[in-house]
Amino acid sequence: MPFRAARVVMRASLIALVMGSSASWPAAAAEPAHRAGETVIESGVATAIDGSSMPYEIGTLYVPENRTKPGSRLIGVGFARIKAAKPTQAPPIVLLAGGPGVTMLDIVLDKDETARRRVKAWQAYAQVADLLVIEQRGYTLRGDRMEIPSKALPLDRPTTVADDIDVTRDLARRAPAAYPQADLSGYSIGEIADDVADLSRALGYDKISVVGASFGSQWGFAVMKAHPGLVARAVITSAEPLDYGYDMPSQVYSIYQRIAWEADQDPALKPWLPSGGLVAAIWAVRERLAKAPVTVTVKDTAGKTQRVVLGVEDYQSALLDAAQHAATFPRFVLDLYHEHYDAWARDAIASRAGENRSLINPLINIGLDMSAERKALLRTDPALPIIGGWNFAGYLATKGEWATPDAGDRFRRPVRDTTPVLFVQGDWDPSTPMENTLAMLPWFPNARMMILHRAQHGGTFQWLRTRPELAAKVYDFLRTGSFGDLPSEASLDPVAFEKPEVAAPPR
Repeated sequence: MPFRAARVVMRASLIALVMGSSASWPAAAAEPAHRAGETVIESGVATAIDGSSMPYEIGTLYVPENRTKPGSRLIGVGFARIKAAKPTQAPPIVLLAGGPGVTMLDIVLDKDETARRRVKAWQAYAQVADLLVIEQRGYTLRGDRMEIPSKALPLDRPTTVADDIDVTRDLARRAPAAYPQADLSGYSIGEIADDVADLSRALGYDKISVVGASFGSQWGFAVMKAHPGLVARAVITSAEPLDYGYDMPSQVYSIYQRIAWEADQDPALKPWLPSGGLVAAIWAVRERLAKAPVTVTVKDTAGKTQRVVLGVEDYQSALLDAAQHAATFPRFVLDLYHEHYDAWARDAIASRAGENRSLINPLINIGLDMSAERKALLRTDPALPIIGGWNFAGYLATKGEWATPDAGDRFRRPVRDTTPVLFVQGDWDPSTPMENTLAMLPWFPNARMMILHRAQHGGTFQWLRTRPELAAKVYDFLRTGSFGDLPSEASLDPVAFEKPEVAAPPR
């Protein structure tokens, strides 16, 4: 998915997979003395939020940068292992991060309160089986973290999808020179799937369980496709199938509609809602900006005045960002409907600044690509006027300008797989709509889907914190492989929608 969308999805994946913020760790250069498949492991103890201790191993797995090229240099991929609290017959749980371009080892390296809360979550996995956490090649605290800065965009005109294409193309041009020692063709979905298999083999496991959300789910699908029989069972949340890296606009728009329906029932929002409700407001703002952009002047936290011009494509992008947080989504829309643009303007100014971008995000996603049939549907989708092309245009337009080879339709397309899979999917998820999961069910005859009403983009145990009885059943599935009496549907607590910042209009 494009960098704009990736920022959203990575934030969600950080929460979903119980990750922490990035921490500094010296790059572990691959030395000639190492061999492919070798691990170098250290031990440590992390402290959970309740003061309990969690022994862990942290290590580096050495793998070929490109397995298709004899003599390819070795690179390091970081991993952690937490041994099961007591002996268990369950296969180890492999936690796959989102992104791509996300690290997780800082959970045991950081000492702050957030990290200690996440240590507690890892301890819960270790009640079931050994827990393995593997990082992504090219973005690992025990190897290379390949990043380059993106160029900033001007404030004196609206931004467009064409700007996103230009930024992505500029990154593609500069990437090889930024990392001349790297063979960028090796940073593909197939290679990171092989990394999981190599780590399992190196640690002596012939079967594993996979837990993944968002890109982590796509990574899990790749492991099952490339290494049949390795995965004993899987928990897939916020599913992103191999041919579904870019979301269908109409399916994203349906999330706006679902959130809007519930917001329309909230008496506290009634003073701001137009006739036709929140959906009518969404379209009214779109039509206003399509006629003419707006210029907004705001002050930053230091008191400096800045001016930014915002147009209809800025709105498409911002609307998708806003939909990631259902509680504030109506506030965002209604503030704009009533011509209160300040908060949006500040966000837009920040988003147009240059920032460091991980290279593995475009390398993996563009190499994985999408089938011609999906592209045709994507480009003719009826919701494009409101969703726009931010989710896919930059990557599709620069196909062939990045080093990773095309994965091919044979790899992308699903095949029948009898692996037991528990799909947990939110019906308010605008980053991976539930239609993704529905499309996979016929290919996994031993699967079960649990739809969580009001859940957005995230991980199973994130959403089930308020439903501990259901979380226990998911852990039981990881322990035994049996779905038991897991329901096909469940609801999370109603959302407390925030009121707009702008004063309610007189009635």
